[in-house]
Amino acid sequence: MPPSAWPEPLPLASAPVPAYGSGSLADLLPTLAAGSGVPGMTATLTELPPADRNCVFLIDGLGWHQLLAHPAEAPFLSSLIATSRGGTGQPLTAGFPATTATSLASVGTGRTPGEHGLPGYTALNPDSGELMNQLRWKPWTDPHAWQPHPTVFSLADAAGVHTAQVSAPGFHHTPLTQVALSGGTFHGRLSGEERMDLAAAQLAAGDRALVYTYYSEVDGKGHRFGVDSDAWRGQLMYVDGLARRLAEQLPPRSALYITADHGMVDIPFDDRHRFDVDEDWELNAGIRLLGGEGRARHLYAVPGAARDVRTVWREVLGEQCWVAGRDEAIEAGWFGPHVEKRVRERLGDVIVAARDDVAITATRREPNESALTGMHGSMTPAEQLVPLLEVRT
Repeated sequence: MPPSAWPEPLPLASAPVPAYGSGSLADLLPTLAAGSGVPGMTATLTELPPADRNCVFLIDGLGWHQLLAHPAEAPFLSSLIATSRGGTGQPLTAGFPATTATSLASVGTGRTPGEHGLPGYTALNPDSGELMNQLRWKPWTDPHAWQPHPTVFSLADAAGVHTAQVSAPGFHHTPLTQVALSGGTFHGRLSGEERMDLAAAQLAAGDRALVYTYYSEVDGKGHRFGVDSDAWRGQLMYVDGLARRLAEQLPPRSALYITADHGMVDIPFDDRHRFDVDEDWELNAGIRLLGGEGRARHLYAVPGAARDVRTVWREVLGEQCWVAGRDEAIEAGWFGPHVEKRVRERLGDVIVAARDDVAITATRREPNESALTGMHGSMTPAEQLVPLLEVRT
């Protein structure tokens, strides 16, 4: 096919960039902390009225579209849809990429990915030249050198707000917790019911309080079985009960916000929907390291090959994915309005975000990730939009 006959790639301006600074996950905790009088915090989510006691319950993987599609499995959460985002009935945007490590860092620091510097599931460590898994923190690097900004929790604790995190015990000492969610006290509880009960107790423990709690298995079942599987529906039913349990125990002068880190889409297991870089010489040409995940890729090119890599990926996948050079993605605001120098070096030479229901897999390099049914990471509404449901007392 001559170049003149190649299909036009998706224009980068058509990518729905997250609403940084006015409606993203990074805006939530600074808004709550500002309402509690924490110095240096700005309430950019102006639709949220202040409360003395604030609790954030983050349900991993429960996107806005998935919640809207399953009212029967989540009657309590569905009854709160009109309360989302200060009674506007609207969702938040997660941030790019829409993945757990990036989103939790945005929540906990109140900063965009371009500032906190966790720009994907895996990203280049410029000092070592290796890919770093930012969820599992491998290979090891100093957490506070990697993400030097203080968390909102630590700033709130220093300002005299009673601050606590209630989560699974295994998360207590992880580097991701250190750089994103530390400050105040950590309380590990195994069962979801114990977490809800303790979160409510911690919320009542101070005249001003900021409490965070978390549940992961909605995401886990979606990855393994898909977001419309019986296993996923069962987890949604369970977490709906947890949310009700917590809401019914809120002390006076409290606001509970129920949100998520991303949504999810199911990707069919066929050659039209999954593009295996390990088996495609054209896509693999010029690639030194393949970062990110199936729906949001960082491509690190061999020296001098970045332009050719971008050209080839636009030719092959440009109708289904937004394919941007590093400078183009930064200019478009994918990682926020400002990208710090130390973060810029971690971004791919080429960055790919899926629009259609496709995934860029690597079955030899990433056998486990390539076998997932449900995936996320990109800027589509199904991945990007998350609820901000509210209960007040």
